[in-house]
Amino acid sequence: MHQQPDRPQVGKRALGLAAAAGIGVLLAIQARINGTLGARMDDALAAGVISFSGGFIVLIGCTFVVPRARRGWLNLATELRKPGGLRPWQCLGGVCGGYLVFSQGMAATALGVAMFTVAVVAGQVTSGLVVDRLGLGPAAPQHATPARLFGAGLAVVAVVIAVSTQLGGAQASWLVVLPALAGLGLSWQAAVNGRMRHAADSALFAAMVNFGVGMAALGLGFAVEVVVRGLPQFPADAWLYTGGFLGIFVIGGSVALVRYTGVLVLSLGMIAGQLVGALLLDVFAPVAGAGIATSTVVGVLLTLVAVGVAAMPDRAGRAARHLPR
Repeated sequence: MHQQPDRPQVGKRALGLAAAAGIGVLLAIQARINGTLGARMDDALAAGVISFSGGFIVLIGCTFVVPRARRGWLNLATELRKPGGLRPWQCLGGVCGGYLVFSQGMAATALGVAMFTVAVVAGQVTSGLVVDRLGLGPAAPQHATPARLFGAGLAVVAVVIAVSTQLGGAQASWLVVLPALAGLGLSWQAAVNGRMRHAADSALFAAMVNFGVGMAALGLGFAVEVVVRGLPQFPADAWLYTGGFLGIFVIGGSVALVRYTGVLVLSLGMIAGQLVGALLLDVFAPVAGAGIATSTVVGVLLTLVAVGVAAMPDRAGRAARHLPR
C-alpha cells in the first residue's frame, strides 16, 4: 500500500546513478588531463589554477546570462542571513575540489589513473557513509544499512583488487596519501554543494561558487609559489587546458544529482564511472605503455556489483517513515 509513492523516487535514483557513472568517466579523463598538465609544467598548483580558472570563467558568464542563476546571488544572501539557514562554511566545498585538482596534478600521472582512483575511492566511500548518516546533504539522513555497508566495503576491496599489481610501487607509499585525503573531502563537498544548490535554487550558480572558491584557494598557494620559484613554463598543447571545462559537468552534475541519490550512492556511481574510464584510458592511452592486468578488470566488475548492492532501497527505513505518528 505504501510502496507505490516511492517508485518515482526509485526511478530517479536509478537515473541518477547512471548519470553519476557518466560523471565519473569525465572525472577520470579530467584526472588524466590535469595530471599530464601538472607533469609537463612540473607544477601541480599551476595546473589546478588553470583548470579551475577555465571552468570559473565559463560559469560566471553563464550565471549572468541565465535568469535563474542570476537570482542565485539574492537567494544565497537571503539564506545566509536567515536564522537556521545556510552557514557560511557550507559555501566552501570548492576548497575540497581545489585540493582534488591539486592532487591530480601532483600524483595522477606518477601513480597512474587507476592507482589514483583507488586512493580517492577509499576516502570517498568512508566519508560518504558518514555524511549520509549525519544528513549533511540535501537528502534526508540515511541509515547505514547492511546493504550500504557491504556495498561500500566491497567497493574498497574491488578497487584494491583492480590495482593490486601496482601496490608494490615505491612512489605509492607516500603519493597515495594525497588522493586519499581528496576522497575524504569529496563527500563533504557534494553534501554542502547540494545544500547550497537548494538555497540558491540553481545548480549553475552553486557550481560557479564552487569553482570560484576552489580557484581562490589554489590561487593563494600559487601566488606564494610564484614568489619563491617564479612562473612555470606553459606547454603549447591546447588539450591540456580543457580539464576545467570537463569539471563544469562534474561539479554541476553532482550538485544537481545529490538530492536524488544521496551522497554515498552518488559517490559510488561516480566511482564506477571513474574506474571504467580509467580502465579505458589505460587500455587506449596508457601512460607507461603497460598492459592491463586481469585483476584490474575483475576489480572494475566487482565495483559495479558493489554499486548495485549499495543502491538497494532502504526498506526498513522507508517502512519506518510510513508508520502512523
